[in-house]
Amino acid sequence: MRTITCLLLPSMTALLVLGCDRGGEAGTAQSALDAVSTTVMVMPVTTASDAARNHFMQGQQALDVGRFWEAKAHFQQAVEADPTFAFGYLRAANTATSLDEFRTNLELAEQHAASATEAERLMIQIAREGFDNDTEEQLTLAMQLAEMQPSSPRAWLTLANVQSTLNHNAEARASMLKAVELAPRMVTAHTALGNSFLFLEPRDFAQAETHFRHAVDIAPNEQQMHDFLGDAFRAQNKLEESKAEYTRAHELDPDNASPLQQRGHVNSFLGNYAAARADYDSAMARGKANQRASFAQWRAFVSVHEGNPRAAIDELTQLVSEIDQMDIPEPTGLKIGALSNAAIIATHIGNYDRARQLLDTRRGLMMQQAETVATAEFRRQQEAGVIYMDAWLAAKRGNYDRARQLARTYRTTVEPEKNPRKMEPFHELMGFIDLYQGNHEAAAGHLREGNLDNMYIRYSLAQALEGAGQTEEARKLYRDVATNNFNSINVALLRKDATQKAG
Repeated sequence: MRTITCLLLPSMTALLVLGCDRGGEAGTAQSALDAVSTTVMVMPVTTASDAARNHFMQGQQALDVGRFWEAKAHFQQAVEADPTFAFGYLRAANTATSLDEFRTNLELAEQHAASATEAERLMIQIAREGFDNDTEEQLTLAMQLAEMQPSSPRAWLTLANVQSTLNHNAEARASMLKAVELAPRMVTAHTALGNSFLFLEPRDFAQAETHFRHAVDIAPNEQQMHDFLGDAFRAQNKLEESKAEYTRAHELDPDNASPLQQRGHVNSFLGNYAAARADYDSAMARGKANQRASFAQWRAFVSVHEGNPRAAIDELTQLVSEIDQMDIPEPTGLKIGALSNAAIIATHIGNYDRARQLLDTRRGLMMQQAETVATAEFRRQQEAGVIYMDAWLAAKRGNYDRARQLARTYRTTVEPEKNPRKMEPFHELMGFIDLYQGNHEAAAGHLREGNLDNMYIRYSLAQALEGAGQTEEARKLYRDVATNNFNSINVALLRKDATQKAG
């Protein structure tokens, strides 16, 4: 879900603002989508209830074309019709709008898994291992699923999703292409490929556009397909064409908030700040569940794009105080996200005392979430998130010994995790410390081991390379940041500087 705030820190379940989707309700008639959705289910769906099965299939179809709220309602009706429907609970978890709702439905899926098929049980286990951050076991299970269901495009897409999480992008694209081979008109296979080429290395924006155009051809009246095509234009710096696609998506589904907030991003990049705020305000007015508070964060980023980051900190802090009155499903997660963004801004601009205050408040909320979930794995993820930001702040303040100590603590904290990418944040921290001390070659070595899909890490690597005299590669990385037209707090903070440095 690309409406989730992209943070400097590693991705953690605590920071997922679930339900900030890109889906709506309007679109193609159900019968017209049978050939691109339900007829390519090709996986067991175990329930004795015809009503439950019917709602499940309608929900899957809605989910395939991005009608999130419609899908969510159908999956809820499916498990109400059959309270023992394990796969139905899994899909209810997939469309949850709060951490507690996700966890409850996943546990119900596990509770009733004995009556499901082995393929359904594997899907449930894959979700559990993802929640527990055991991506190694996730991959093993996903490969088993593809071997068990080789004719199911959904099994291959499940495998592709896990491979993408592990940054095995070539393998993920091969799995997606297998899904396309099995079901050439399966719309989600094309959108998965489009998003892979759009956001993951090596990127290929022309390929992304090709697959999104296929999606538009398959489901021309579905707003999300035009939303995705707008993304492809945005990536290629065709911002006016991008705006036109988001406007088309809005016309297809005027009550949907997502295309408006997408258009707000484009207006932010174009420097149309009043128009950007107007789009975000319109999106907030239409927003459901967590969307209003999520879109309010994007609105605050406009001040950063304008060159007034302190105003953005104030706006985000004000949002935190207002969230409890918004009647949203995941208030704690939204508060953590807003505080994280505000702390990133404050740390970046050198307002360290304010950053410390924000991080202290954030820590309390993250530990509160850890108590609620009450698993060792989740607590470890929360603790790691706290340590990461504390270490970065210490490094920015010049407290390098303290920063190194915290970086080592981070490494020890995540050591038990079965995730091959678990040390990326450790290398990012060590890279920051070396960069701020002027040890440019050492910094570059560490930062190359970080998450270079994160524009802050990519920008920091460019700084290290520039300092080490590797100016050609540094300029290329600066250009990557300068031309990245996908909004995040990192892009908002770095875009103008990167543009200047890119020459």
